[in-house]
Amino acid sequence: MVTCYLRYIIDPYKLSEFEHYGKLWIPLVEKFGGQHHGYFLPSEGANNVALAMFTFPSLASYETYRTSSLQDADCLAAFNYAEETRCIMS
Repeated sequence: MVTCYLRYIIDPYKLSEFEHYGKLWIPLVEKFGGQHHGYFLPSEGANNVALAMFTFPSLASYETYRTSSLQDADCLAAFNYAEETRCIMS
């Protein structure tokens, strides 16, 4: 089992856009055999750090997801949404 931990630096003025972006990815991770554990949005402390965690059964299945997501229309649309809204800074 492999659990991925993502740390995003987001634009705090675009929290609703980032929340929408996160909601796009939850079913996409599951579509490729992963289990998404959710997004953790800023609440106390830093207002520009968000986290996400998801798990795949193996490193091989995670690598398949990474490769496949770069060719999947729904994943590409989610990537484009983040780029267009600029809700993620890094």
